Amino acid sequence: MVMVGLLVGLVAGIAIGAALYGREMRRMARFLRERPAGSNARLVVELPGGASRELARAINAQLDAIQSERIAAMAKTQEFQRDLSSLAHDVRTPLMGAQGHIQLAMDGNRPARDGGEVPSASSAGQDAERERHLRAALQRMDDMRGLLDQLFAYARANDPDRTLDLEPVAVQPLVAEVLVGHYPEFEERGWEPTVDFDDELFTLEADRTALRRIVDNLVTNALRHGSGAPTISQHGGVIAFANPVAARTAADLDPDRLFDRFYQADDARGKQGSGLGLAVAQSLACAMRLRLDAALQRDDAAGDGLATDCRYSLVIRLQRQSDPESLAIASGH
Repeated sequence: MVMVGLLVGLVAGIAIGAALYGREMRRMARFLRERPAGSNARLVVELPGGASRELARAINAQLDAIQSERIAAMAKTQEFQRDLSSLAHDVRTPLMGAQGHIQLAMDGNRPARDGGEVPSASSAGQDAERERHLRAALQRMDDMRGLLDQLFAYARANDPDRTLDLEPVAVQPLVAEVLVGHYPEFEERGWEPTVDFDDELFTLEADRTALRRIVDNLVTNALRHGSGAPTISQHGGVIAFANPVAARTAADLDPDRLFDRFYQADDARGKQGSGLGLAVAQSLACAMRLRLDAALQRDDAAGDGLATDCRYSLVIRLQRQSDPESLAIASGH
């Protein structure tokens, strides 16, 4: 009888345990089924068993991961909306400018078109004014074409299906080629760029066309926003592009955002450029396992105590660096 009692008690205990475990599983299932998608609620265990707690920890870890992904997706959506707003502004501005100049040119042509008597001197003046407005309109349209070209370049640079032909590319001749292409702009400013390579035969494993685009975008950025001639140097595995910037530009510049889409420092908003050139360069660099770093370096050698001679260096380096010296240079030490 004792054995029978023990057996009955054991069976009853198992049955009760199974019932409690089943109820706990149903409670967990109900929690997951009824939990709102954006809720911060986490699963709480009511049974003391280790298996239930382990299951709850695994479920909560997945909920944490889903929440992190959702927050990241929301941040990307907000970033995209900001970028879209910036793009709309950048497209609308030259269009409205072109429209205004075309309207002024048409208004200046109305007396002659309406048959009014216009003295020859006045007519010549109107022709010159009309030509000025039309030239200005063409310039605005050219600005918009440049923006669309940069958008196309950015889309191509971020195309996951794009194929790059990686090969050893001699960097110094490529830099010289880009600088020669910008010779008229340097001459206009009275600037003479400096090229200083420790190793004139230095090469990078890269796609030549993509690397040329990177160098060209960096030189263009220096021309647009720099206050003096750039210096392009190579030391170890690092290619550095450095140019002086004005104190106001230095104050507005955020190196951590320099490669963001549509980023423009406040001081640069009145100048040419879409804020896409450096983003394109960064995307191409990453596609070739290179990286662009930006740093604003203050130079007090001038003795004015201000940031009048601040420099920022854009550094290209291989993503997998094994040279400690190159790593130190790239990190700004």
